[in-house]
Parts: sequence; C-alpha cells; structure tokens
Amino acid sequence: MQRPRPGTGEEKQGNIMGCIDYSVFELLEVGPGPSSSHTIGPMRAGYDFVCTASSLSPQVLKKADKIGIRLLGSLGATGRGHKTDKAVMAGLLGYRPQTCPPGTLAGISPRGDERYLVRLGDKQIPVSGEDIAFECLHRELAYSNTLIISLFAESEPLFEREYHSVGGGFIHWPGKQEEERNPPVHCYANGAELKRILRRKDIPLHELILENEEALSGEGREVILKKLDGLLEVMENSVKRGLAAEGLLPGRLKLHRKSKALYERAANMDNPAGRFTTSLCAYAFAASEENASGQPIVTAPTCGSAGVVPAVYQAMKYHLEFDHEAIRRGLLAAAAIGMIVKHNASIAGADVGCQGEVGVASAMAAAMLTYAQSMDAEQTENAAESALEHHLGLTCDPVGGYVQIPCIERNAMGAVKAHAAYRIATTEMSHFHKVELDSVIGVMNETGRDMSPKYRETSTGGLAARVKCE
Repeated sequence: MQRPRPGTGEEKQGNIMGCIDYSVFELLEVGPGPSSSHTIGPMRAGYDFVCTASSLSPQVLKKADKIGIRLLGSLGATGRGHKTDKAVMAGLLGYRPQTCPPGTLAGISPRGDERYLVRLGDKQIPVSGEDIAFECLHRELAYSNTLIISLFAESEPLFEREYHSVGGGFIHWPGKQEEERNPPVHCYANGAELKRILRRKDIPLHELILENEEALSGEGREVILKKLDGLLEVMENSVKRGLAAEGLLPGRLKLHRKSKALYERAANMDNPAGRFTTSLCAYAFAASEENASGQPIVTAPTCGSAGVVPAVYQAMKYHLEFDHEAIRRGLLAAAAIGMIVKHNASIAGADVGCQGEVGVASAMAAAMLTYAQSMDAEQTENAAESALEHHLGLTCDPVGGYVQIPCIERNAMGAVKAHAAYRIATTEMSHFHKVELDSVIGVMNETGRDMSPKYRETSTGGLAARVKCE
C-alpha cells in the first residue's frame, strides 16, 4: 500500500496513519553527495526510468529516438550546483547510488554537447545536456522537488513518468505501489506511541528497532549488525578523507576546505574543552566537505546534513571513549528519531528548510550520544527534542545552489548543539522536561510549510541573495 505523504492532505490531523515501516538502511544509506534530494533521488529516478521503459514492447522501443528530462521547482532552481543533471544522467546510464563508484559524477559532463548512450532493451538512445531542461519555479507542483523523464518518437511521447524526490534519497511518483514487505513487530507512528510500547513491553529502544528491522528485511541479527558497522565505516572514512584534504571545493564559490586546519589547531590546544569542541567542528567540516565534493557519504538523514552524525560518532569513539556496542545502540536510537520525523513531517530542505536536514541530524546525533550513554528512552527523546527545537525556523538558502555556504559550517553547529542537548538531557530530571518530541516535529512541519519558497532550497533568498559567487 502506498504511504501517505506529509503535506498532501493524506494524513490525519496530529498523526499519520499506519506504522513506521522504513528500514534503518533506507534512512541511513551510502551514496554520492552533495544532495540526497537533488543527487541521490534523481539518480534513483533515472535508474527506475531505464528499468521501466526497458520493459516496453519491442515495437514501441523500436520507434523511440529521444529521452527528455525536465527539472522543476527546487531541482530546476539549484540543480546545477547540486549536480542534479549529472545524477540523472548517471541513473540513466545504469548507476545506482549505493554502488556508484567514487568520481562517477565528476566524469559525466551533461552541460556540453557530449552524448551518452542510454540502453533501453536492445535500443540505444543518445542523450546530452541539450535534453535536460532547468525550468522556472513559477508553477504549481505536486511536490517542490519534481523531475519528469519522457521517452519520445519524433517528438511524440511514448512513455513518461513524473518523479518526486522527497528527501533522504526517497522517490515517489503518482500511482507508485510500495513494495510488499513484512509488517514490523512493533507498530508505532510517532514518539508517544513508541514510548508506550517500550513501557508496556519493557524492552530497550535498540532492541525494538532491531526486532522491527529483522521483521522488515527478513535478515538475521548478525547481518543487520554488520550492515550497521558498514555505515559507521563509511562515516569514519568520510571524516578521515576530509581531514587529509586541502584546496578548493568544486564550483564557482572557490571555497577553501577548513577541516584539516581546524583539526591541526585542535591538536595544539592545551584547553581540553576547546580541543574537544574544535575537533568536533573539524569532523563535521571534514564529512561535509567530502559531501560537497561528491564523494560517498551516509545520508544521516540527508547528504546536506551528512556531517553531523559522523562528527559525533568520531567524538564518541576517540574523545568520549564509548565502546563499539554502545555506539551501535546509539546509531539505532538515532535512526528511530529520523524515521519518526520522516513519517510525520519531512527531511527535505526544499520542503521544510534546513530545520528538516541539519535540525533533524542534530536531533539524531543527540539521541545517539544520549542513548549510548544512558540507554534511557526518556532522556534520549528529550535530547533529540532539545536539539530539534533549537533549529526551528532554520532556512535553506544555499549560495549559488552549492551545498557549501551555509551548509558546511551549519553541520558543525548542528554537531555542537547535539552535544549540548546530550549534556542537558543527561543532567536534568526527565520528568521536568516540558516539551514533547512529537510537538516539536509538528511545529517544524507547520513552520516549514509556512516558510516562503525563497528560503526552501531555491537560492532566491537569504544568504543566497546576498553572497555572490565569483
């Protein structure tokens, strides 16, 4: 059954129908930067289009002579800086985000007259940058991140599909039938329901998430834990690569990398607090700079916010001395927070602003730290709530359409806020905490829907309108 989408009128007031049935590895997935909505989602759309169109009858495919791609809404406004054209082309050429080799997007040049051959069954159709249209924002769209891919024969459409890239690399299209999957063991739709189950069944949060994952995927516990370790390895590698790199990031901004300088500065600090905070910022910069370079990262929950959770993970491992099992448990708690937000609001900057990206990443990282420390679900929720509450209203205004300014520094701020939220939640008495996570998620959703489109990843307002590319 197709899931209702937030903001479409398909949800109940105050809650969305149905259980959360996302896999942890749908929310946290490996893919190329710089944007889950603008890069991973469109790549997945291109791949789906090729698979679907290839199943058309040989008679239809024989007539086909052209593929057209229209990028609408935020994809049209900032798609060049986000490498959307390269990503769609990569998907049409058969690449998938989770297996796309590093450097693939850098090797694709759809902005010139170079033509690529897209295979549909036995037919090869040439596609170039001339077949990709970046269209204006001034039209009604079912979703702000929309792309339409069409197959033509002598300018007459043979097959067409409209895709909505809804954040975190997820895509939908009208009439899409969700794949059949086993139901979760524990059915909950929001934080309050999750807490009731934890109390009633007297099980820890990480165990509940693992049992649901086993049911949804049909995979055994050891396989799931190994996949979690794989995500942590990709996170750590993104930080390590970033800390070792120097020079300019891609694009017209000519922005210099800062992570290595921050890390070296931290190593020479005598003050432990300063050393920790500067190191935390360096880790967030490192992963975010790798994302801006189009390198493999983990969507946590998006590419644009892919520096926050890895930064906190590095701090947990190398500064706070959490053991590996505690970090695993923390990552599962972080996933639980991300899935609740996605189910009840949005994690797309084009939908609700950066509060849905870095704000949610900060909440996830705060939950990761807190749960790893205390395994207390109440404290974990309180930490996530505080981190998200203090990102409310955060706009998404990428300068030049690149995931660089303000995105990279903003990841560092999100990591620092996550640590502060963890400290507060593990110090206060939980029953004194007044604000529920579900309430803040609802406010975030309302605020994002009310936000002017120029502050939702279109680069037409805010910093994007004041800071000029060279």
